[in-house]
Amino acid sequence: MLLSLLACASSPSGTPAATARPERALPIPLGLDAIITVPEDNPITLEKAALGRQLFADPLLSLDRTRSCASCHRLDAAFADSVRVSPGIRGRRTARNAPTLLNRAYGSSFFWDGRAPSLEHGVLLPIEDPNELALPMPRLLARLRADTRYRAQFRRAFPDGEISESTVSRALATYVRTLRSGDTPVDRYLAGDTAALAPAARRGRAVFLGKGGCADCHSGPTFTDERFHNTGIAVGTADVGRYAVTHDSADRGRFKTPTLRELVRTAPYMHDGSLPTLERVVEFYDGGGKANANLDPDIRPLRLTAAEKSELLAFLRALGGATTK
Repeated sequence: MLLSLLACASSPSGTPAATARPERALPIPLGLDAIITVPEDNPITLEKAALGRQLFADPLLSLDRTRSCASCHRLDAAFADSVRVSPGIRGRRTARNAPTLLNRAYGSSFFWDGRAPSLEHGVLLPIEDPNELALPMPRLLARLRADTRYRAQFRRAFPDGEISESTVSRALATYVRTLRSGDTPVDRYLAGDTAALAPAARRGRAVFLGKGGCADCHSGPTFTDERFHNTGIAVGTADVGRYAVTHDSADRGRFKTPTLRELVRTAPYMHDGSLPTLERVVEFYDGGGKANANLDPDIRPLRLTAAEKSELLAFLRALGGATTK
């Protein structure tokens, strides 16, 4: 399953931000929105998605040809990773936990600190990052242009273009836009199948929406408000979060709200991977996070009972479902 309906989106000023005219229509998993923002110069095609998928898995994109995008964003981990921070080339360590790429077609900014305003921009950053793939773009383009297979694939995907930084970014971004997760027990329950969600998970949904306050940040079809919040998780560390991008003191310690879809497969949790289990995450929020000057006002002690914690966990575990590849 990939894409079905793409529509025009508007910028805050009301002017068109993107126009989508896909060449082929493909289904969307149950529970996801049919509307996403696609740049006018990068409509989704199967040829671009196929090229992006091959690039994503190819260690040719790393300096020493040992790592790829798929090394840190693994299919078996819901396009996240199973370690606190992923290894880059030559044993170097990435700065933060690798977040899932699922449903990033609905994203408004990217990375834990929101440094990338678009997927086209974001997919290139790990390639040149010295602690990740560490490959300068001119060297990557030279490698691709020397490969007869890639020359043919780029011609199919971009008949009017050539192998360039732009076409590499557009192919990778297109592939990421096809990575979807939906059709979970929660989605089936909300669609009218009352037997899809176990009684404990139904009670957990009430905790999620009510006493737990989880939906204040984990909202909408992707279970994220796409905003930045300070939970105190970075207290005592050197990571300043969103502040590194905006230099606004109010953003110190704020990180992007992650999606909750497929979270059973995306452990460990938080921007630094410091919480190894969902149980630990629930305990962290039940305790009101960690106090600091910028703590989000919605973060407060919850005082959940043992039964409520168990039911909340049952609901969270029911957010896993069908995933595209």
